[in-house]
This record gives sequence, structure tokens and C-alpha cells, in this order.
Amino acid sequence: MKNDTPSLSDRLSNAVFVTVMKLVQMLPYERRIPLAGRLVSRAAPLLGFTRRVRENLALTCPDLPEAEVKRLERAVPDRLGRVLAEIYSGEEFLARVRDLPIEGPGAEALALAHTEGRPVVLAVGHFGNYDAWRAALSARGYRVGAIYRPMNNAAFNEQYVAAISAIAEPLFSRSRRGLAEMMKFLRDGGMVAFGFDQYFKRGADLTFFGQPARTPLSAAEMALKMKADLIPVYAIRQKDGLSFRIVVEAPIPHSDAETMTQALNDALEARVRENMDQWFWIHRRWKQR
Repeated sequence: MKNDTPSLSDRLSNAVFVTVMKLVQMLPYERRIPLAGRLVSRAAPLLGFTRRVRENLALTCPDLPEAEVKRLERAVPDRLGRVLAEIYSGEEFLARVRDLPIEGPGAEALALAHTEGRPVVLAVGHFGNYDAWRAALSARGYRVGAIYRPMNNAAFNEQYVAAISAIAEPLFSRSRRGLAEMMKFLRDGGMVAFGFDQYFKRGADLTFFGQPARTPLSAAEMALKMKADLIPVYAIRQKDGLSFRIVVEAPIPHSDAETMTQALNDALEARVRENMDQWFWIHRRWKQR
């Protein structure tokens, strides 16, 4: 029987994180978000982020100038810190993103599916702030759900899920019960966000940045099963570091799951190449290498 009681180390690390977030929240929003970014950036070497960013870039972008590699070693953790502080800012964050315009070639298709009550599978990566677009669509009355994988740190997972639930609901855990609830939600004409940009042991050997990358096919498979549009969506951080553009790509044409998922990888790669510091290069995306 699984023991769901958080370990002592889990509780301690969670307590440190919560304490830092509470201290940061005492500052005005415009100071809070950059400070959280700086804190995570400075802690990046201790957390292993700096090494991970460098290794991933060496594999996928070997010709990148050293100065740019060093910039990304600092900038990528900074963006992670900003995302966390924004998520934990609750209503202040929502007030800044809920009225953002929905742009891009897929915006009309998304609106039409909403009007007609048809299911949509939203394909999302760890790029920009992946909760900003969720808040913006939910504020417009779109029925937007998301699948999440419970974190290994049970203590952190509990309060993190509470924070992201405050942005928009429903959320579906990657469990048998959660998947059953998600299927019902889609059948009722909801929209569900599927992540696809992390290593998945049982995934297909597709390519990302020119390298083999095990990629889950679940988003495409669900779109085919439900006869739903498969639409990539992004919240792109702007130069001020505090605001976003919500961009919706055109629906991916239905074919087979691997072809459709490779199209998702290609679309995300194009976005990342335009904003290299906004994707989470700290992930073990190419773990099989």
C-alpha cells in the first residue's frame, strides 16, 4: 500500500519554498516577480539547473556562442522563478492576464469550437507562463481543464495544486480516476490542455531540436479519439518581463498520432528559437541520450 505521508525532507523543502513565497508576496507585484526570478537564478548552480541548461544546449545547439550559453544559464532559472511567483500571486496575476487578447491563426477556430460546444485538445509546453493563457481563456467563459502529473514531493504537490486550481478549474490528475473525469469533460464539449514537451519513457522516438526525444502521443491520440481539434497555445513573455501575449496556432491537421505530435514538436521548437530563454531547458528532455 502506498504511503502518502510526506517525508521529513519533503516537508522541510516545502516549508522553505512556502516561506520564500510568502516573503516575496509582501512586495509590490512589479518588484516581487523580478526578485523571485533573481533568487532562483542565483540558486541555479546549487539546484543543478546551470549544469542541465549547459548540457542540453551543448547537445542541441552546439554552435551557440559561449556568451549566449552563459546568458541562458542565468535567464532560464530566472524565468522559472517568475512563473512560480506569478502562480502564487493569485488574483494579482489573474487581473493582469484575464483580459489579454487571444491572437494567432488558431484564435478563430478556438472561438468557434467554444461557441459550438465541441471538444478541443490544447497542446502546451513549458514555455512562457503556461498558466497565463489558461486564465485568459477561462475568464472569457471557455471551459478549460488541464491534466497534471502529481509531483514526487507530496507536501509541495498539495499546495501547488491549490495554487494552480485558483487560476482555473477543473484539473485532472494523471491517474485512472482523473483520466476518466477528463474524458467525460471532453465529451461534454470541454477543452483540455495536454503537455507534450517532457521526456516520456513510453513515448515515441520523435525529434526535437534535431535530436531524438521520447514524446508522449497522448494529445494527438485523444484528439483523434474524440474527433477534436488539436491546437497549440502559448503565453509569450514580453520584454518588460511582466506581461504576455496569448498566441494560438492553427489546428494540427488530423492524420496519425506520430505525425501530429511531430508537428507539435516542430511548432514548439520554432517558438523556442524565437525566445530561447522562455523554454524550461532545465528539464531532462533528452534523457535517453
